[in-house]
Amino acid sequence: MVSVSIAQGAAGQSLLGQMKEDVSCVFARDPAARNLPEVLLIYPGVHAVLVYRISHRFWLAGWKFAARWLSFMGRWLTNVDIHPGAKIGRRLFIDHGAGVVIGETAEIGNDVTLYHGVTLGGTSWNKAKRHPTLGNNVLVGAGAKILGPIILGDNVRVGANSVVNKNVPACCTVVGIPGRIVHRKNVQIQNAFGFDLDHHLIPDPVGKALHCLVERMDKMEKRVAKANRPVKNDCAQCEAEDVCHVHAPIAHASSLEVH
Repeated sequence: MVSVSIAQGAAGQSLLGQMKEDVSCVFARDPAARNLPEVLLIYPGVHAVLVYRISHRFWLAGWKFAARWLSFMGRWLTNVDIHPGAKIGRRLFIDHGAGVVIGETAEIGNDVTLYHGVTLGGTSWNKAKRHPTLGNNVLVGAGAKILGPIILGDNVRVGANSVVNKNVPACCTVVGIPGRIVHRKNVQIQNAFGFDLDHHLIPDPVGKALHCLVERMDKMEKRVAKANRPVKNDCAQCEAEDVCHVHAPIAHASSLEVH
């Protein structure tokens, strides 16, 4: 059973403090970000998170319709759909932004990065918890779908276009449809030089399996060839006759009959 303790630091922050962190974290995770005006004006992922911060306050205050209306306007402007009921920690970064969907009961920890096309969706119509929970410092690649009330532990990496529907322990990389764990780390993925965005540097389990299979077949062929190698006799009569009475009956391949 995977469990995760999400540091929802945003809950105790002022709205302005949250927004400042949401904007400043872009420079640590996007090398294309050059200055503050650029991030504020042309980053739809940042706009979507800022709109969510306001709509979530409305949602907590009981202004459900106002929260949903503001969320709808944010989706219309940014093409990012974040339900105001979702619980999102500090410094969420949505790179490129297009097509991201975050459901009502989704929970996201601190320092999470989502690329375009990511879906944190549900798998049932049950009004209870039906969307995933992401721990701290999780990175989800472009087009990935994380479905159901599952838990992704801290420092998890999800490869692009993966479909994850089962719990993932901390410090693992998961890829494929359905998602499978292909790499485990017992250390923090985040490094001293910034956030580790190298989620494409993953092992190739299919290539590895094929390599092992070819190597095994090569060894088996050598063993079979060695077992079928003709026996060399020192007796001159063995070379002249089909039967050598000294070395026991030996049938040459040319004399074998198939019935």
